[in-house]
Amino acid sequence: MTLVSRRAFATAAMASLLVGCGGGHQAKQATQDAQDARTGGRSGSAPPPSSNPVKAARALGRSVPVRLLIPAIGVDTPVMRLGLAADGTVQVPPIAAHDRAGWYRHSPTPGQVGPSVILGHVTVGAYGDGVFRHLSRLHRGDRIEARLENGKTAGFTVSAVRTVAKADFPADAVYGNVDRPELRLITCGGPRSGDAYRDNVIVFATLSSTNP
Repeated sequence: MTLVSRRAFATAAMASLLVGCGGGHQAKQATQDAQDARTGGRSGSAPPPSSNPVKAARALGRSVPVRLLIPAIGVDTPVMRLGLAADGTVQVPPIAAHDRAGWYRHSPTPGQVGPSVILGHVTVGAYGDGVFRHLSRLHRGDRIEARLENGKTAGFTVSAVRTVAKADFPADAVYGNVDRPELRLITCGGPRSGDAYRDNVIVFATLSSTNP
């Protein structure tokens, strides 16, 4: 990524997740936390490389994801591209009957070195369940496939699933530098009050295969 893209990724991504899940009041602090995570603002150095135990496959070149499959929870969804909204936060997928996941285009594409970020809703208002409604049911070792625009498939293996309070969002772990291709899937979770959820569900996965 370019320097501008890295900054956009660091400062906007987490804020948008909080806004999209009904937590906009936390977005300003989240933005600063994410920026610190990428620039080393808190400690003077970048976060350490991932200690994820899954053996990583060789990194792929840049190619936009067009479809996401998670067999263990029945997800087979087109992937849309998400940019920045007018207020500087990341766009979220629209609330629609045919809900889709969205890849944040300022993050690496799936299979590139770094944390590729894909967002999805757990619920979509009057339309009911969202595409990531069962994300919290994933387990270590489950497989995720990202099909890319160039015809290749990036296969990931889940290494961890975490449900965390939005107030304690682990920006360093989610957005910090890693030395291999990884994937982050993020949605809302936990107790619900009106349209807002207290928590975020975060899936961490590492590239484990490529095809062809």
